[in-house]
Amino acid sequence: MTETISRTSPPAAGGAVRVAAGATVTTIACVLPVFLVGGLAVQLGAELGFSPTGLGLAVSVYFGVSALASVPSGALVERYGPAPVARVAIGLAAGSLLAVAALARSYPVLVALLAVSAAANALGQLASNAALAARVPPHRQGLSFGVKQAAIPVSTLLAGAAVPTVALTAGWRWAFVAAAGAALAALAAVPRSDRDGRARTASAGRGGGTLALVVVGLAATLAAGAANALGTFLVDSAAGRGLSPGLAGLTLTLGSAVCVAARVGVGWLADRRASGHVPVIAGLLVAGSVGLLLLAVAGPVPLVAGVVLGFGLGWSWPGLLNFAVVRLHPQAPAAATSITQTGVYAGGCLGPLGLGALAGAAGYPIMWLTTALLMLLAALLMLLAARRLAHPT
Repeated sequence: MTETISRTSPPAAGGAVRVAAGATVTTIACVLPVFLVGGLAVQLGAELGFSPTGLGLAVSVYFGVSALASVPSGALVERYGPAPVARVAIGLAAGSLLAVAALARSYPVLVALLAVSAAANALGQLASNAALAARVPPHRQGLSFGVKQAAIPVSTLLAGAAVPTVALTAGWRWAFVAAAGAALAALAAVPRSDRDGRARTASAGRGGGTLALVVVGLAATLAAGAANALGTFLVDSAAGRGLSPGLAGLTLTLGSAVCVAARVGVGWLADRRASGHVPVIAGLLVAGSVGLLLLAVAGPVPLVAGVVLGFGLGWSWPGLLNFAVVRLHPQAPAAATSITQTGVYAGGCLGPLGLGALAGAAGYPIMWLTTALLMLLAALLMLLAARRLAHPT
C-alpha cells in the first residue's frame, strides 16, 4: 500500500511557519542530552572519573545507537505520523536528562543513559523531516530544512551557556534538570494535525531508488565522519601548530558561526532550484575537501581559509540532503531520510574514533589529508547516486 495522505494542499503561511518552528524546536530538544554532556564534560568528568577519551567514546556510542535506531524510527513516523512521534521523542529526551541528573553516579551509567537518549534523537529528527515535508509548501522547504539543521550547531551554544549560568553555580545536575524543563516546554511547539492519526505504510522506494539511497547513505557516512573531525579536532590541531588556546578556540567559534549561516543560506538557495540538489551536495563536498586539505598546511591564512571552506561548505549539506531526499520521495519522507540519516549518524560514530586514532599515530597533517580524501570520495558517491535517485526503477 502506498501513501494516501495528500500533500498537494499546503497550509497557510502562518501554519507553515509554526510547523517549521516546531520542527526546529523538536530537533534542539532531542539533541540536548549529547551536547549538554559535551558542554559539561569538565564537571562530569571530575565527578564520574572519565577523560576526554571517555567522552569521545560516550559520544560515539550515542551516534552509533542513533544509526541503529534511525530506520525503525522512520517506520514509526510513517505509521503514526510526525506529531505523536515528536512528542514521544521530546518526552524521552527530557526523561533521559532527568535520569542523568538523578541516576548518573558512574561513567557506565552515564553512557547507558546517553544511549537511551539517542533514540530520542532518531525519532525527533525523522518526525521533524516528515512534518516539514507534509506541512510546509514545497517552495519553502529548502529554507525550512536548512534552519532545522542549523539549530543543531546552535544547540551547542545553549549547552555552553549552561556552564556559567547553572553548572558553576548550582551544580551540573541542576543544569540537566533545567534542560529537561526546557525540553518539556518544547511540547507546546509541536503542532497538532488531523493527518497524524492516519496510518502510513508507504515504502521509501524499491529497486534503484532504495539502492541509490543506500549509496547516498554511504556517502553521508564518509562526509559526516570527515566533517565531524572539524568540531572534534580543530582546536587541538590549531593549538599544536602554535596558536594560543584562546585563538584556537575562536577558530571553532568562527567555524560554528559560518556553519549556521551556510546551512540556512544553502537551504534558501535550494528553494530557487527545481532539481539537481544531490549534485550540488557533491559540489559542496568537493569545496569542503579543499578546506580540509588547507588545514594540513601550516600558517594562519590556510587555517582560516580551511575553517571557512570546511565548515561553510563541507558541513553545510545535511539540511539540503534531507530536502533533496524528501523532494524525491514525497510518498515516504521519514522512511527515505531514515536511510540517509543512518549514514550521517554512522559517520558521527566512526569518524572521530578512527580519525582520532590516525591523528595520534601519524599526526594531524596526515589526518587532515585523510579527511579531505574521505570527503572527496563522498562527493563521487553522491554523483554516482544522483541519477538513480532522481529516476528510481
